[in-house]
Amino acid sequence: MNNVWWLVLDPFADADNKRILKPYSDSMIHLLKNGYKPNVRPSGHDISDKFQKDNGGAIPPNLLELANTESNSYYIKQCKENNIKPHPARFPIELPEFFIKYLTNENEMVIDPFAGSNVTGEACERLNRRWIGIELNYEYIAGSKARFETR
Repeated sequence: MNNVWWLVLDPFADADNKRILKPYSDSMIHLLKNGYKPNVRPSGHDISDKFQKDNGGAIPPNLLELANTESNSYYIKQCKENNIKPHPARFPIELPEFFIKYLTNENEMVIDPFAGSNVTGEACERLNRRWIGIELNYEYIAGSKARFETR
């Protein structure tokens, strides 16, 4: 389990779940295509005709399940080639990508005060965000440079 901290000075921060929508399930696609009869479900939920609106995707659940199986990435290969010990607690790039898309717009600033292997910086580069990574361990900084080399 990873903790994610979101710190912001702006009282009107722009969190927008429309930027992180997941594809609809097959059953929802079928429902949108074929329609349904609005009524009260056995659970008591009132499913109105507004439910048929296509919002471009579903809001993701509040639990992110992401594989963390990085074993032959460019970062790992470069660390081995340069005799640098890879950061021991790397996480999948999809984790910072999710929060960066959800909480920021393009060209906004993201600060990672515990940059480690700098996967957050790489995610920012991919998503056109400005970023600052802070890391005390020089070896982690040296290894993270591989994330920003042209391949």
